[in-house]
Amino acid sequence: MNSLISDFPTPRRIKDWDVADRPREKFVQQGRQALSDTELLALLIGHGYKAVSAIDLARQLLGACSNDLQQLSQLSLAQLSAIKGIGQAKAITIAAALELGRRRKETKNRQSAPLMSSRQIYESYRHLFEDLPHEEFYVVLLNRAMRAMGCKRISMGGVDTATVDPRRVMHEALLAQCSFMILMHNHPSGSLVPSQADRKLTGKLVQAAKLFDMGITDHLIFTNQAYYSFSDNNETCLLAA
Repeated sequence: MNSLISDFPTPRRIKDWDVADRPREKFVQQGRQALSDTELLALLIGHGYKAVSAIDLARQLLGACSNDLQQLSQLSLAQLSAIKGIGQAKAITIAAALELGRRRKETKNRQSAPLMSSRQIYESYRHLFEDLPHEEFYVVLLNRAMRAMGCKRISMGGVDTATVDPRRVMHEALLAQCSFMILMHNHPSGSLVPSQADRKLTGKLVQAAKLFDMGITDHLIFTNQAYYSFSDNNETCLLAA
């Protein structure tokens, strides 16, 4: 990300603008689609400081992220809070709004369509991993018709690893009385190559599931742009399930 924000004066405060040009009034009168990214972000920021308006702050913040909302969503609370005029309260508001946008996608998970392909799995659960700076591991619990009964986060880890206890996975599976499972975790580095630890864990969980007459249909590795499917790539530890 480019270096963050420096002050510059603005000739007029927002409240001195024509009513039709003010973000709040524009939102009410013309609808949310009429507002630019800068104006929507300014609504979240609320107000600026001294001669720097909320619009100025929003414009500078987006400019520092190359006007890329994905880059903006990857900023930590500490990075946002460090910007003059933002602070912790506004940083939390911005992060919360971005998180709501991600969670909106979660409605896809509540649909009853069977999860029969890696693409379906990816599109249904990619929101869980978007913009995460660390690894997380989830298990999707399926009934015999391959419909999702639930999705449980098993662990959170560091930048390049997340410790997974197979007993925790099996506990969730037995609690739900599922028939199948899908394993999922992310690689913040963007790499789609499974590590030896990924393969070892998958094999261990496949064998554990077999003891209870359960199956693991796939293990997906997520990045912000793509995914890797163990099943699609004929990983032998899954084919043995």
